[in-house]
Amino acid sequence: PWPQIAALVSELTEVLGREPDYEKKLDMARKWAKEWHFRIGVHHLRGLIDADTSGMQYADLADAVVAAMWPVVLAEFTRKHGGMPGKGAVVLGMGSLGAQRLNAFSDLDLIMIYDAEGVETSDGPRPLLTRMYYSRLTQALVTALTAQMAEGRLYEVDMRLRPSGRAGPVATSVDAFMAYQRDEAWTWEHLALTRARPVVGNAELAGVVEAFRREVLEAKGQGPAVMSDLAEMRARIADAKPPQGEWDAKIGAGRLQDTELICQAVALRAGSPAREGAAQLAAGVAKGLLSAADAGAIAAAAGLFWRMQAAARLLTGGTLIPEDLGEGGRRLILRETGFATMAELQDAMQNAAIAADKVISAKLAE
Repeated sequence: PWPQIAALVSELTEVLGREPDYEKKLDMARKWAKEWHFRIGVHHLRGLIDADTSGMQYADLADAVVAAMWPVVLAEFTRKHGGMPGKGAVVLGMGSLGAQRLNAFSDLDLIMIYDAEGVETSDGPRPLLTRMYYSRLTQALVTALTAQMAEGRLYEVDMRLRPSGRAGPVATSVDAFMAYQRDEAWTWEHLALTRARPVVGNAELAGVVEAFRREVLEAKGQGPAVMSDLAEMRARIADAKPPQGEWDAKIGAGRLQDTELICQAVALRAGSPAREGAAQLAAGVAKGLLSAADAGAIAAAAGLFWRMQAAARLLTGGTLIPEDLGEGGRRLILRETGFATMAELQDAMQNAAIAADKVISAKLAE
């Protein structure tokens, strides 16, 4: 049976505790995580779990890795530069990690928020100014997760969802984060906030950030700007990144990326704290933002294309090309989606995408 996150964290913490050397700890974390990652994939291939369960398990594993690695990275950093100034920091999972649904090749969207409580420097052998301290601590955590070592790397990490994107500091003070979200953030950044979730760090600060997240979603979701901005975003995405063929489950009108964006927009308009697509749609129905039938069309497309995407990433690491899969790969796709032939699946993809696109386009035109 799949262990819960707490059990995974406990097991990895015990494994890391056996190694006195920091780099060996990083290598052992990679070996341990790859074994669990392999297990999830094998269970999915064998039909012991489905795409939804594998998505949850990959996310549980990522949560556990970040949670267990955090004190290891922090201890090494503290040894050099002293303890965290002020209250400390919290690491937020964004994107698919925030929504607790990853595929076999997902990277991790992370941001770090800290509260120095007015403390200006750390107190270690090599003290750092507070802003530099948290920036370097963030870089140390990212390196611990991404560095290529004898046992490979743990994850790719994307931090572009932090305030101001690539132009912003890698760690953000809680005051600056709040001011940015209130006064400067674009609609797409508020959409991203619908999925933000504390993964590890100071529990009190995590509570403050979560309470603020809910406040922002309630305040920024009102008025027509959300949908008009989303319509502009959707048009730009369509121009910049066309689908990679008719079997592309992610890109295209009514497909996975499109349905995820409308779910986030509905959550923002509803002022809902829900992070997962079905719950976001349910919040929209409850607020009268869309009908149950419209929500059903979006959910049906989202479910079909997620199952296809999860299976395709497991099998190929990339876009689905049925003729390149072999019979066993095609059987997995059909088993996962519930169709007898690839032709039936192809028809269902087109119908689902058309139905979802019709709802999304209508909502954006209102």
